Amino acid sequence: MAAALLQKLRNKHFLSLAGNGIMSVLGMLNMIILYRALPVASIGMWVFFLSILLLVDTFRSGFLTTAFIKFYAGATEERKAEVTGSAWFIGGAITGILVLLNIPAFLFSSYFTNPSMVLFVEWFGIIYVSSLPYFIASCVVQAEQRFDQLLCIRFLSQGFFIIFVGFMALTRTATLQHILYAYLGGAAMTSIFTIAIGWARLPFFRKRSRACIAEIFHFGKYSVGTTLSSNLFGTSNTMIINFMLGPAALAVYNLGQRLMELIEIPLRSFAATGMPELSAAYNEGNRRKVIATMQRYTGLITIAFVPVCLVAIVLADVAIGIIGGAKYVHTEAPNIMRLFMAFALLYPLDRFFALTLDVIHQPQINFVKVLVMLAGSVGASFLGIYLTGSIYGVAVAGIVPVLIGVGVGYWGLNRFEPFGIFSVIATGYTEALQLIRSLWFKWAVKRKTDSGVSIK
Repeated sequence: MAAALLQKLRNKHFLSLAGNGIMSVLGMLNMIILYRALPVASIGMWVFFLSILLLVDTFRSGFLTTAFIKFYAGATEERKAEVTGSAWFIGGAITGILVLLNIPAFLFSSYFTNPSMVLFVEWFGIIYVSSLPYFIASCVVQAEQRFDQLLCIRFLSQGFFIIFVGFMALTRTATLQHILYAYLGGAAMTSIFTIAIGWARLPFFRKRSRACIAEIFHFGKYSVGTTLSSNLFGTSNTMIINFMLGPAALAVYNLGQRLMELIEIPLRSFAATGMPELSAAYNEGNRRKVIATMQRYTGLITIAFVPVCLVAIVLADVAIGIIGGAKYVHTEAPNIMRLFMAFALLYPLDRFFALTLDVIHQPQINFVKVLVMLAGSVGASFLGIYLTGSIYGVAVAGIVPVLIGVGVGYWGLNRFEPFGIFSVIATGYTEALQLIRSLWFKWAVKRKTDSGVSIK
């Protein structure tokens, strides 16, 4: 019994879902500590620093992650070594270029008037160097579908950081500078671990080849554009708020949208489950089945999100108090959370329309859509701040890119196979009722069986 349960828990799909869930929980725990340990303005500076750091890192992750998995998975051992060594070369080259750019920026940092930008240019180079080995290790274990090892790497990188931050919070020594030391220390220790245990495959660097480097580079230069454009959404709002309203407003805004993880985790999981089914229907040449599958997933998830969003809207003050502390309850954060949760009901439509466009070999529509969404988001955010003078303007503007995404996705899919957008919700309602009835029947049968009543 225990062995069978353990085997189920080692299933790659469960480990992938568990990895997303655990990282979200750790991220939430880290935020709870930070929001209590640092002043509001310092939190805003930290959010800005982290957002820009992750955006710039897209040049490395966007270039390598998908390309590495494509060329590594299913290859011979010799080819795997060649791909890994070439990825080390490209990753090292990108990191080296970023460090070279960091040097003049650091030397002229005294000319920057924004303290958040000064913080970024002082630290981003050394953090990219320290995180390179565990980034390569993450690519390797993901390509090998060792999601247990990937979970370990992610857990260590967040775990070390949380331990350091928690210690500083308990000893009341937490400052923004010390938090940066902790972040750097966590990245460095995780990288040392992956090198020592062999997951980073550092000795394979000598197995690189000019031909393989060119292959990865030419594939990666296309994927990095889409990844970078997608990541610009959140970062653009971060930059607009930071420079127009200040770091304190950014801290409140970030706290208000934090619980969107409640929506993102199941969306990512269902997208991973639904893509093979959509692909199978498309490969059969059954267009109607592709759309029906998309409608079933999208509609059911949307219906399931309704009670979640309603509860989140009603209990927003409680949630903000738990995560950020009492000092944020009377700020704009609870209302920002309510606005995002209301918009979240459109997220399944946007996500699954985009996923289905990829499945039917229309990625160019998604790429153009992302660019239009980005332009709409930036324009609406500027207009929102101009009209309201507060982060409410940015939050309300968040509906604009979602509507653009849904509209363009609906147009693209209707060119493939016509359907009504309201039929998606109707399908979801029907699927939800069938699921509830099925679960109720199974529960009733089990209850009668346990009580010794025969079921005919």
